[in-house]
Amino acid sequence: MIITISGYPGSGKSTVGKALAKQLHWKYYSTGDFMSAMAAERGMSLLELTKEAEKSKAIDIELDRRQQQLAKQKQNMVVDGRLSFHFIPKSLKVFLTVDSSVGAARVFGAKRRDEKENTSIEATKKNIRHRLASEKKRYKKYYGIDCYDETHYNMVVDTTKKTVREVVDEMVGAVRKEEVRTMGGGSKKSSSV
Repeated sequence: MIITISGYPGSGKSTVGKALAKQLHWKYYSTGDFMSAMAAERGMSLLELTKEAEKSKAIDIELDRRQQQLAKQKQNMVVDGRLSFHFIPKSLKVFLTVDSSVGAARVFGAKRRDEKENTSIEATKKNIRHRLASEKKRYKKYYGIDCYDETHYNMVVDTTKKTVREVVDEMVGAVRKEEVRTMGGGSKKSSSV
């Protein structure tokens, strides 16, 4: 089984994804890590690479290729990425939401080296708005989809007031139900496998 996690900046995609993979003893992959590595290879910040991606589809094509390679693997894994649900269609698709102020505070508090433009919470909010607008525009243009449309997902979790443990427990419950369903048990079997 593959679980794909998408969501808003600061919703906890990476933190939750890593914790979920650890609890399930599965592999974890992040397109954010792919993007950060690409930014570092080019000597850019993440925001600079995002702006570059607006001009050149090559960056998105490389991210897409890496996700499609993951989809071909036959192992249990958690993949965190905005478009992972699209490029790995046979997955349990999860979307994480968060209040925009809480999300910005989390992103700012992370002090990531590739997000040097986030010099204050207000700057972080502005950068997140730019990033969301850029991604919406690019993904609509390239793929005809809005990754923030919650109807694409099997499960939506608001992480604003939840701990990582609470979110992971909720997702593990969904995984167990999906395992029962795909084993042919349908709704007749208990989800406490």
